[in-house]
Amino acid sequence: MTRRPLITLAVAASATIASASVAGAAGSAGHATAGATTTTPIKHLVVIFQENVTFDHYFGTYPKAANTDGRPFTAKAGTPTVNGLSTALLLANPNGVNPQRLSAAQALTCDQNHEYTAEQQAADKGLMDKFPTYTQSASCSPPDQSIPGLVMDYYDGNTVTAMWNYAQRFAMSDNSFNTGFGPSTPGVLNLVAGQTHGATPAVLSGVTNNGTVYGDADPTYDQCSSGSSIAMSGTNIGDELNAKHITWGWFQGGFTPTANVGGVAVCGSTHTNIGGAVVSDYSAHHEPFQYYASTANPTHLPPATAAEIGHNGQANHQYDLRNFYTSLASGNMPSVSFLKAAKYQDGHAGYSDPLDEQRFLVKTINAIEQSPFWKSTAIVIAYDDSDGWYDHVTPPIVNPSSSTEDAYTAAGQCGNGTPLAGFQDRCGYGQRLPLLVISPYARQNSVDNSMTDQTSILRYIEDNWSVPRIGGGSLDALAGSLNGLFDYVHRNATPLILDPATGELAD
Repeated sequence: MTRRPLITLAVAASATIASASVAGAAGSAGHATAGATTTTPIKHLVVIFQENVTFDHYFGTYPKAANTDGRPFTAKAGTPTVNGLSTALLLANPNGVNPQRLSAAQALTCDQNHEYTAEQQAADKGLMDKFPTYTQSASCSPPDQSIPGLVMDYYDGNTVTAMWNYAQRFAMSDNSFNTGFGPSTPGVLNLVAGQTHGATPAVLSGVTNNGTVYGDADPTYDQCSSGSSIAMSGTNIGDELNAKHITWGWFQGGFTPTANVGGVAVCGSTHTNIGGAVVSDYSAHHEPFQYYASTANPTHLPPATAAEIGHNGQANHQYDLRNFYTSLASGNMPSVSFLKAAKYQDGHAGYSDPLDEQRFLVKTINAIEQSPFWKSTAIVIAYDDSDGWYDHVTPPIVNPSSSTEDAYTAAGQCGNGTPLAGFQDRCGYGQRLPLLVISPYARQNSVDNSMTDQTSILRYIEDNWSVPRIGGGSLDALAGSLNGLFDYVHRNATPLILDPATGELAD
């Protein structure tokens, strides 16, 4: 098998933490909300939606870490195993290149090819043996990151330490999938609507075909969009929550404009990642509700007051990430909150990394755990797409497609049968992704094997707050339940406070 030199990359000093403090939270977490009756003890759901990771990329050797980096990780006795990288996959991988461990000094890597067609070709009829051929990045910046077989590689608990510690204390799935193949825009639309059909324009090269989104483009209803844009018709979960008067919001880093030029908002805020690169905070195509006229905030207006957060108002439920911390501190956290990190902390290879991501995750989760809301909250950590990184598990094709963009089973074919509602270019499930639940009601040190996907989060919201299914071909109709990650009888509200820099238990 091919042996490769490891990437050598010095990790720079820790990045600036750009989130507001929630110390001294005022107000009561018991603030009454019309229509907020739930079917479980979970009164507040926080979905942290990160970027571009497969399960094997973060958890392939869980719970065993190499412990060669000076920060040993020792799993608790009785920790369950996962469907991860076996000895055979590590030493004689069918891709012809063996997975190698990436250390914390190799946290910055280049982005891989994660387009709809390329991911299907890499999966190769379910053989999962063509990743270096089809999703390995053809060119990297900086060039020294362009190493054959990088697409196969993985981190362990010596780098993604917080993620492994959260899995040790709470619950995760090792059988959760991207709803469809492809990049961020389909991923975020599936999260909030289970639906990537209904796009205008119906045909846009590399982005839409047959009225379905299969690639990335910015939302039409967003002044901070650039280049080609698309709009979506139909219903999303925000519409359903509004109809039931349930508080909610999407909170994203960099949403607040830095300027207004000729009446057009400019989202120009930046941060520097651990490698010293300056990264724009806001990504318009990571903001799903801006694709829908009903839930968009085109000019990025802020909430008129802190009390508006989560409620109807000029922001229309679309906020800067710092507004989430404001709501937490003011005792006004919405029933359903979606959080999107500024780009340098969202985990997306090429401009972010596991260490910057860890700082965001830990800072945010610590704040929630130390708030009055914790006792009735569930935090879900999920991802929008695979980035094309290797994962060995064959995705179950529950929704086939026959279009020029498909290539899983054969050219122009992904699976067999009739697609749900007859909509093409939605083939899935795609690759396996991490999914964790952090909550007083999460099963402890537990690995759930039930099959789920991104729309399982959508279905959980629908079921917990008794709102209707989206309908119209939404994949929430097929979604598996997240209830295997919960124990609603035995609550453990003791918080797990970690160090944002190390991911280890805080002193």
